Order: sequence, then C-alpha cells, then structure tokens
Amino acid sequence: MGPHPAVAAIRLAVRRVLHDLLTEHHRAPAAVPHALPHELPPPPLVLVACSGGADSMALASALAFESPKLGIRAGGVTVDHGLQPGSDARAAEVVQRLRELGLDPVDSVAVTVGRTGGPEAAARDARYAALDTAAERHGAAAVLLGHTRDDQAETVLLGLARGSGIRSLSGMAAVSGAGGRYRRPFLELDRQTARKACMVQSLPVWDDPHNADPAYTRSRLRHEGLPALEKALGKGVVEALARTAQLSRDDADALDSWAGQAEATVRDATGLLECAKLYALPPAVRRRVLRRAAIAAGAPAGSLFARHIEEVDRLITGWRGQGAINLPGKVVAQRQGGRLVIRQG
Repeated sequence: MGPHPAVAAIRLAVRRVLHDLLTEHHRAPAAVPHALPHELPPPPLVLVACSGGADSMALASALAFESPKLGIRAGGVTVDHGLQPGSDARAAEVVQRLRELGLDPVDSVAVTVGRTGGPEAAARDARYAALDTAAERHGAAAVLLGHTRDDQAETVLLGLARGSGIRSLSGMAAVSGAGGRYRRPFLELDRQTARKACMVQSLPVWDDPHNADPAYTRSRLRHEGLPALEKALGKGVVEALARTAQLSRDDADALDSWAGQAEATVRDATGLLECAKLYALPPAVRRRVLRRAAIAAGAPAGSLFARHIEEVDRLITGWRGQGAINLPGKVVAQRQGGRLVIRQG
C-alpha cells in the first residue's frame, strides 16, 4: 500500500524540484568534458527553511525522504525572530525535529527584526537575510520554502490592494533569489494538503499565533478576507488567484524583457534618456524603463512604488514645466532640454 495521497503529493512536488536542481548541478562539469570522477562537483546540499508550522514541516519531511534516493545532501535552518516569549526554545525544538528526520546540517539563527516597512515586511527582510547567510555559509545549492497555493492567493490580493501593477499580481515565483537560490515546491498545493501530510505522519506542528492575530494584514486576509470572497463568489477563489499569479508573471516577464531591449534605443550618445523616444513607447514598457533607470541611479527597488514612477512618467507625458521629482534613495528625476536626467541628488 502506497503513502497517503497528501504525503504522495508533497513528495512528488519536492522530487520535481530536486530533479531540477540535479540537472542544473550536473551542467557544471559539462564545460570540462574530460573531468575525472574525483574532479566532479560534490553532491549538492539543499536546505529547508522550517518554522515548525505544517507547511514547512511537511516540506522538511518530504526533503528528508526524497533526497537520499537522489544522492542529494539535505539540511535545514530555522529562524528565531525573537518576537514572542520562548521563541528560542521553540527554535531549539524545530532543530531537534529536523535532526530526527535525518537532516544535517541544521541551524537555528536568531535575528533582530527592525521596523522598516512595518512588522511583517521587517520580519520577512530579517528572515531572508538570515537564510541567505546560512546558505552561503554551508554552500547550499538551494533553500526550499513552504509557501502554498493559499499563500500565493493572499499575496496576489495584497498586491491588488496596493495597486502596485502586474508584477505585484504575479505573486511569488517558484524560483527566485540570487542564482535561483529559493525554490517553492508547494505553490500548486493547498495548505490543507500539507497539514494532512503532517497529521498522517504524526509530525508535530507549531501554529504561530501571529498567523491568527488580526493586528497583521495577512492574518486578517486569511481569516476574514478570503472566506468572505469565497462566500460571495463560491469555491475556487484561491485556485483562480493562483492562476492569475502565473498568468501575470508570464506577462510581466515579457514586458520586462521588452523594456530591457527598448532602454538602449531611447538613450542618446551620452546615455541620457530622450523624452520624445520615451513618449513613443507603450506606457507599460516606458514605465519599466523609468523604473530600471531609477534603480540604476540608486533608488532602492523595495521603496520605489508605482506612484513614484507615475510622477516621473508625467515628466514625459504631461510636461508643463514642473520641477524635479524626488525619489527614494535621494534620487532626483528632472527634465532638461528634451532629456530625462535621473541621478543622485
């Protein structure tokens, strides 16, 4: 008798990601066709980011099961955000559980959460910084994250509420981070599948009280917003939002590529952007060119919002002699003699 359907589903999702990683890993010696066996790269190490919740525990379990069959080393890392009493003890428990699954190495990393961007954004920034450091320290080929289809739906709705454009609607990518470090095997699986997999395997699960705290936007969306949408529109809202994310990502990727090619055609011999040529571009492409130029000048991407780019765009489409536009990172955009100058102020 085979494994429970929920367990089979999570293992299959992880197996696919590990196969992709192995394929990428084996390309490395291809440039040295006569490499000897001892010169081949060692088996890749894959880490799982685990909070102790159902999603990440299901992911850790599947990684521990699948990795030996593929000759992949598997470890784990848990991040102690220090936001709740006893968080260090819970992190130690997660480390013990991961080691009991056979993962090695396993790290617990304590971080200090700042205030920039609000509590949720600050915690996320601290967490990813810790995961980056752990991956680099161990030389990990990838870090697996337990985001599910439900998380994707929430991310799309949050992007829609911010009015941040199609890139925000594209949600989380299956592969992201420097060099494709972060992999999300569960984006096509729902949260209930992960929880069921933990239950049938008798895996202990910790439910973060922050996930039910109405002080947090995502928590309110999860427990109030999405249920209200499903009541009004019927079941299938989560699946539809996740599908919207993929379609939006495909469109956004295509527009980003177009903007990358168009940027070189709208600059003069000195590298300045020519307003007349920018005006001739489709708005979606033009705004991407402007965003790229602002980031290149030093504006932090995470602080550069749609309203900033719209203001700069009006220097092209609604020129009335207005003054310079101040952007995050002390970057200034202004129109000078038919050219758009974006630079540090």
